[in-house]
Amino acid sequence: MASKGFNSVAEYIASQPEIVRDVLERVRTTIRKAVPEAEEVISYKIPTYKLLGLPVLYLAGWKQHYSLYPCAGRLLAAFKDDLAPYEVNNKGTIRFPFSQPVPVKLIARIAKFRAKEVGQREKAKAAAAKRR
Repeated sequence: MASKGFNSVAEYIASQPEIVRDVLERVRTTIRKAVPEAEEVISYKIPTYKLLGLPVLYLAGWKQHYSLYPCAGRLLAAFKDDLAPYEVNNKGTIRFPFSQPVPVKLIARIAKFRAKEVGQREKAKAAAAKRR
């Protein structure tokens, strides 16, 4: 919603309207429980969760929905049926409407899936570097 820079996720959430704050706080708690080792930062002016310095998920609140990014490729295939009720675009954005309850279990599973993807990518890079 706001386009100004933020110093923390708490500051980002506090700047939102009340209904948005409550939902974003619930999503934030869900991601932090699902991936407790993730670092919580602001990147591209929105809340970001990183592992090994790489983004796992971005979170943003808008007027009618909140979004998770990047959710593409294998993730969309793995969660195809679960994501059917939500708007998903080809750029890797999942939009969850404020008019529906927060799908806590789904968001936790998405966060864990993305964390695993990031971890596997880093392991593959490390293995390739050892072979050189």
